[in-house]
Amino acid sequence: MRIPFLDRAPRVALVRLAGLIAARPDPLSGGLNAAGVQALLERAFSLKRVAAVMLVINSPGGSPVQSSLIARQIRRLAEEKKVPAIAVVEDAAASGGYWIACAADEIVADPASILGSIGVISAGFGFGEAMARLGVERRLRTAGEEKSFLDPFRPERAEDVARLEDLLAKLHEEFKSWVRERRGAKLKSPEETLFTGRFWTGRDAVGLGLADALGDAESEAKRRFGEKVKIIRLGQRKRGFPWRLIPGAREGAEAVAHAVEERAAWARLGL
Repeated sequence: MRIPFLDRAPRVALVRLAGLIAARPDPLSGGLNAAGVQALLERAFSLKRVAAVMLVINSPGGSPVQSSLIARQIRRLAEEKKVPAIAVVEDAAASGGYWIACAADEIVADPASILGSIGVISAGFGFGEAMARLGVERRLRTAGEEKSFLDPFRPERAEDVARLEDLLAKLHEEFKSWVRERRGAKLKSPEETLFTGRFWTGRDAVGLGLADALGDAESEAKRRFGEKVKIIRLGQRKRGFPWRLIPGAREGAEAVAHAVEERAAWARLGL
């Protein structure tokens, strides 16, 4: 007979971190930001007798700021609670998703997972010629010479492009510094190869030092802590009522835009 208070089987918290990383995730389809996962991470690392926290990551990336904040939360809790963090990659830990994965003490991936994309991207559209053809006049007034930075309704200015490239380069350097800090001597290929924004399969990522081993969460938990390990699954918040009753339901233009942005992020990985 199993007596609960005498149960000493190792416990592993399994936390799912899935979706586009954004300051304001879609309340229906989900996503990741620092405020949204804070309570979940606190709970996982504070479980009694927890031997490890497994972070099951499935993200194409997104906001570098939110990626950094989530990664720092993970490191703070792992160090405060003295609990190892293990990232387990499913479909992808790319760009900001890989930023978060690097917060773990080890990274495990499926052979077919996508990892890497250590770079920064900015994308937009220019409507200047379309406006002229439609006979629409653009009326814009600003106080501050650079307030209308990269206005999509006028031709690109060389100084705006230079400013954007400088910004992207600095964000890229922050990303590279974090990977160096967390992966350091584990990296087996030169930075000129790894930090280009390219991504690799899980099997190749292990060979490059971007990941440590191949596997999945449940098998890895049993391998490390035995067949009797107790896996405590913790997930992100589900869609609220009544939207969870309506498959594919969205709330207005903002939700549609979020869905398009997320689809584009996954598409860049070929997924």
